[in-house]
Amino acid sequence: MKFATLKDQTPDGRLLVVSRDLARCVDASAIAPSLLHAVQHWAKVEAPLRQLSDSLNSGATAGQPFDPQRCSAPLPRSPQWCDGSAFLNHAKLMEQAFKTPPIPDLESIPLMYQGASDDFLGPHDDVALPSETDGIDFEGEFGVVLDHVAMRSTPQDALKQVRLLVQLNDWSLRAMGPREMRTGFGFLQAKPSTSFAPVAVTPDELGDAWRDGRVHLELHVEWNGAHFGHPHGGQMSFGFGGLIAHAARTRRLTAGTIIGTGTVSNSSRAVGSACIAERRVIEMIDHGEARTGFMRFGDRVRMQARLPGQDTGPFGVIDQHVVAAP
Repeated sequence: MKFATLKDQTPDGRLLVVSRDLARCVDASAIAPSLLHAVQHWAKVEAPLRQLSDSLNSGATAGQPFDPQRCSAPLPRSPQWCDGSAFLNHAKLMEQAFKTPPIPDLESIPLMYQGASDDFLGPHDDVALPSETDGIDFEGEFGVVLDHVAMRSTPQDALKQVRLLVQLNDWSLRAMGPREMRTGFGFLQAKPSTSFAPVAVTPDELGDAWRDGRVHLELHVEWNGAHFGHPHGGQMSFGFGGLIAHAARTRRLTAGTIIGTGTVSNSSRAVGSACIAERRVIEMIDHGEARTGFMRFGDRVRMQARLPGQDTGPFGVIDQHVVAAP
């Protein structure tokens, strides 16, 4: 099944079921008023939502044209948002460029921070930020939306609680990050609101591209219309089972919690990157200095995970401009 959220006057928006080709949609609010409600009551609403989805895809239900411009993030807000750093190639490039000591237990314990989950951005919303001097950067990622996860769940049991897959852009303000990391308290101002592609999908929609707790799709990123990278999501050093179990080590995770992969990063330089910071550290390693600047107001970033051999993908497109905050 594929879902989106239509913007309305409520905090959580109105639930839509979207056709497999992303061409049509149907209002599903009679079954569940919002996607957050659906995830929180999954055992009750899954069957009628699947019946509606099958009817839409078969043509038995006509639906209406799907317009992602009118959509918010699939979950406009969430009980919890935790982002990992599951692609260790990215962390090791940072260590090499900045000559920092190795992070203890990097190979065995996932890195993760807890971000703001009260104000996610839609796929075509302008991204309003305070200053260009803050080092504005995009980070293309994948994520999962969870049902309830018990404390101390194993990676295998944790993976069974994945209800939806999402594509996201975890915006970063790089000039603020180093100071906040040195405090030992983690990110706050360095992590503004995260953006999401318009469509959340159940894992079965990806077929063989969802396996081993990983999204085996390329994430195509463009900056101001120019190709920036197309790294593959399958190269996660930690799968989602491991990430979820790490987050649930000392707490329960409530339904609607979102866990992210961190910026998608591959060992091959030929595929490019999913964030500016990674390109900059590669330039530092190769040339002794960073040559690429960060984003400026008016810049545009476009992201789309694509199915093999196709120019389309299951989540739709993130396509946004960075603007000056009032």
